Amino acid sequence: MNQKPLLCPCGQQQQGQRTPYTHCCEPYHLGHSLANNPETLMRSRYSAFVLQQHQYLIDTHHGDYLGGLTKQVLDEQEATQWIGLQVISSANQQTKGSVTFQAWYLAEHGLDAIHEQSDFVFEQQRWWYTSGKQFKAVPPKRNMPCVCHSGKKFKQCCMNKG
Repeated sequence: MNQKPLLCPCGQQQQGQRTPYTHCCEPYHLGHSLANNPETLMRSRYSAFVLQQHQYLIDTHHGDYLGGLTKQVLDEQEATQWIGLQVISSANQQTKGSVTFQAWYLAEHGLDAIHEQSDFVFEQQRWWYTSGKQFKAVPPKRNMPCVCHSGKKFKQCCMNKG
């Protein structure tokens, strides 16, 4: 029996289809590739959160901005039930970039999101996450595509979880 490939948690699509993890974020997590822009790094970091690849999060976080964060600290946190990622905007210049996104998850009170503008720098021939500015989550409208990438409208899917 053929098992369906794991779809990448970052929600990246190619030709209208969700990309398999093995062809998307896994090469970054395994250290086979480096992200070539801030959005790719942010997507791979989101996937690392979902899949609890905590060492990757430390390895891609600029050392000057870690503030005592370690793999052990991340390992001790309770696992979050991530639902989906929405990239709102992405910009980069030669050595700086930013990505604004909402990372949706199920919380005790229902559906919620981390709405952040993440900042990145290009140093030592690679992109690094530095810091982020948090905003209030903006839920999708009823008839928009669902945040979980199910292909359904939000009102027919995760809206009922919020």
